[in-house]
Amino acid sequence: MPLSIKNPYRNDVSSWLKGNLHAHTTNSDGRRSPQEVVDEYAKSGYAFLMISDHDFLTDPSGVDARGMVLIPGSEITAEGPHVLHVNAESTVAPNADRQIVIDEINADGAFAVVAHPNWEKNFAHCPQEKLEAWQGYIGIEVYNGVIRRLDGSPLATDRWDRLLGLGRRVWGFAHDDSHRSGDDGIAWIMVQAENRSLAGILEALRNGAFYASTGVTIETIRVSGKTIEVQTRDADRLIAYSDFGHRELTVDGPRLAFTVSENSTIKYVRVECWGRGECMAWTQPFYIEGV
Repeated sequence: MPLSIKNPYRNDVSSWLKGNLHAHTTNSDGRRSPQEVVDEYAKSGYAFLMISDHDFLTDPSGVDARGMVLIPGSEITAEGPHVLHVNAESTVAPNADRQIVIDEINADGAFAVVAHPNWEKNFAHCPQEKLEAWQGYIGIEVYNGVIRRLDGSPLATDRWDRLLGLGRRVWGFAHDDSHRSGDDGIAWIMVQAENRSLAGILEALRNGAFYASTGVTIETIRVSGKTIEVQTRDADRLIAYSDFGHRELTVDGPRLAFTVSENSTIKYVRVECWGRGECMAWTQPFYIEGV
């Protein structure tokens, strides 16, 4: 069977919607009201936002969306590693068995994203064995902004590559996890949606048609045959990674083109874009099929 590349992006689309799925308000441990949080993100040009209060479903219909798409959700927190409940229609009890939680999220017609796995002093808020055992979540936070000021690491691409190398298909998210002023605009996702609607954004997220960023802007992502091309506006270096974080190609400059050889045995390729300071961007994995 010849190799092919499963491309989560649409080659003919260059417009992106900026959003954040992790923000807290006074309905849990945040310092700002839901309206104040919405106002700040709207002023910063975001297209969509999810308020994700801890074990509490903040009703987005109770605030002025300021032109944004507001996604209902929460962060399931008590009794175990934190899990984002995206597009929640009802609350899910924080069962210590997070597989039950993930199953209930899916039964709600929503989806689950595992939050900040490298938080805390042991860099293991969510142990790797749990990430490998759980089924049914669509992604993990590969970057969580608030961890910049807490113990642990905001970056979790090491966890991601270990999962992907085992053949798991999970997307990489980047979020602020904002709790107060100064937490906004650190990390976000850029979505290729068919339209600026709740349904369009959710479909793109489920399908991996988005990239994660802390400041680098990706202009185009294309797949032509067995070649993956990524063009950025402002990256200084681009790196193509494959199974378990192996570097396949490093390019200095704003553009990378990587061709998967016909006799390759790798499971995926993802591209990491390095800018200045702490500015980065991460594509979703391109899964190699027919291996």
